[in-house]
Amino acid sequence: MSKRVLIVGCGYIGLPLGHTLVKHGHQVFGLRRSEAGAAELTAAGITPLHADVTKAQTLAALPMEYDWVVNCAAAGGGSADDYRQLYVMGNFNLVDWLHPSPPRKYVYTSSTSVYGQNDGSLVVETDPVAPAAETARCLVEAENLLFSAYEKLKFPVVVLRVAGIYGPGRGHWLRQLLRGEARLDGDGSRWLNMIHRDDVVGAILKALEGAPAGSVYNTVDNEPVAQRDFFVWLAGRLNLPMPPSAPADAESFRKRGVTNKRVSNLRLKQQLGFSYKYPTFRQGYAAELRRLEQ
Repeated sequence: MSKRVLIVGCGYIGLPLGHTLVKHGHQVFGLRRSEAGAAELTAAGITPLHADVTKAQTLAALPMEYDWVVNCAAAGGGSADDYRQLYVMGNFNLVDWLHPSPPRKYVYTSSTSVYGQNDGSLVVETDPVAPAAETARCLVEAENLLFSAYEKLKFPVVVLRVAGIYGPGRGHWLRQLLRGEARLDGDGSRWLNMIHRDDVVGAILKALEGAPAGSVYNTVDNEPVAQRDFFVWLAGRLNLPMPPSAPADAESFRKRGVTNKRVSNLRLKQQLGFSYKYPTFRQGYAAELRRLEQ
């Protein structure tokens, strides 16, 4: 049955998500802060909308009544104040605007950076979220606001804690390696958690269709990988030298929000039956390298 769907932050994740939903027969609206890129949305069959979620008054003029809402707006860097504005105030304003006529499902893409664990441990959704980085603490605040809306207003929130996203045109470590700027943190034993863009889109679709309100899912691929092992594989595929090691001091890690943990995706697979297009970085990056060659 066709749904009315609003995608907030209709960019790197939201655009392919919207395109897929349109192909499934849904009516999709894509919200962006600026009017730039409206033609791109229209070409994908998405109705473009224009508002700034950090400014409540700009939402008032938008069409209402959605079955599904996905908030995948991304700050793309910035200060803790920028994060607080977009993620905390943005979610607050969206809930306030939507709750008189609430959607059946509201999916919010948070981040695995809410886990501050630094001992290489395996983390699951019930583990404590107490990150050191101020930006990550803003994400915890945004999650808490949404869980509170679920408890007090029965607002149908589902939170996806998404790992480091790579895919077409995006891949932090690959770009650094190609530019000769990649560095190992100390001995390279720190764990990396990743997921391909197409699998983030797939996980959002699964959450919209089947996740119970109030739930949270780690959205990460099947294989956390030590930084050194990742670069051994990637440099080997590209016939490039291994990146040199850089001192790994706790203070620079804290400022950068760097953590060391292995994030479990068991709940996503068991509860939602999610299966991956790219189960590990090997399949995902192999596809990206083929794309680059072409």
